[in-house]
Amino acid sequence: MSHLRTLYRSLLRELPPRPVLSSPRADLHQHLRDNFASSSSEKKADIAEQYLSYLKAQRTYVTLIERYNPGMGMDEEERVRLTARRVGMDLPEEYGVEKGQK
Repeated sequence: MSHLRTLYRSLLRELPPRPVLSSPRADLHQHLRDNFASSSSEKKADIAEQYLSYLKAQRTYVTLIERYNPGMGMDEEERVRLTARRVGMDLPEEYGVEKGQK
């Protein structure tokens, strides 16, 4: 029984947090709780462990993508400016365009 409780808590830790404590539980949280409360079969525990491994791997994958592709969320102009600065150059200022305006 304690193994199931530990597994349930680990799954909840891997899921995104609830925004506000006063809000009702998400459907996924409620579904997990119902499944763990309804039965303690070994097969369901094995499946839950596989899901937990998958969620941990996905979190690690997203972390690695963000770490090794830092410019992924930037627009093209900002990426070019930072690439130029990386090699020790600054982009020339455009004629007739003030900073912050295009």
